[in-house]
Amino acid sequence: MGKHRRWVQISIFAVIIVIGALTLASNLFGSDKKPTQGSEAPDFKLLGLDGTTRKLSDYRGKVVVVNFWGTFCEPCRNEMPALERQRAKWADKNVEILGLNLDEPRVAVENFVNQYNVTFPILLDKNEETRKRYGVSQYPTTFFVGPEGKVDVMRIGEMDEAYIEKTITSLLPQKQGWK
Repeated sequence: MGKHRRWVQISIFAVIIVIGALTLASNLFGSDKKPTQGSEAPDFKLLGLDGTTRKLSDYRGKVVVVNFWGTFCEPCRNEMPALERQRAKWADKNVEILGLNLDEPRVAVENFVNQYNVTFPILLDKNEETRKRYGVSQYPTTFFVGPEGKVDVMRIGEMDEAYIEKTITSLLPQKQGWK
C-alpha cells in the first residue's frame, strides 16, 4: 500500500504542476489580455439595437471611437450629446462612433437612446464578454482606435466635446485635410 500511495502523491503533484503551468501560460500569452495603448484592439461581433451585427474589423481604415457606457451612469449621460455631435461632424470623414452598452435590458437602452437622440450604432454587449476582453471596469470608458486597428488612446471617465474632437483629429491622416 505504501508503494501505491507514493505514486498517487506524485501523480497529484504532477497534475497540480501542469495546471499551474497552463494557467501561467494562458495569462502570459492568452489572447484575452486587455488592450493597451499601441496594441491591436480586440475584435468583437455584436448585435446592434437596429438588428445589424457589427464587427470592429469591419471598420478597418477608419478611426473608431468605442465607447462603453451604461444607462445608470451619470457621466455617460453627460457625454452622450457630445459624442452624437461629433458623430454628425465626422460622418463623411472615415470616423465611426460605436456605443457598447453593457448587459442591460433592451427597453432601458432603447429609452436612453431615444431620450438622447443617439444615431450612432449602439451595440449590445450581452454577457459583457467584450467589456471583459477590453478590461473595462468603470463607465464610461472609451477606446480611440486608429485606422490600422490599434488602440491609440484610452480614456476612463467623462469626456467633453473638445477632448473628443481633438483626439479624433489627432488620429486622422493630416494629408487629407480633415481638421
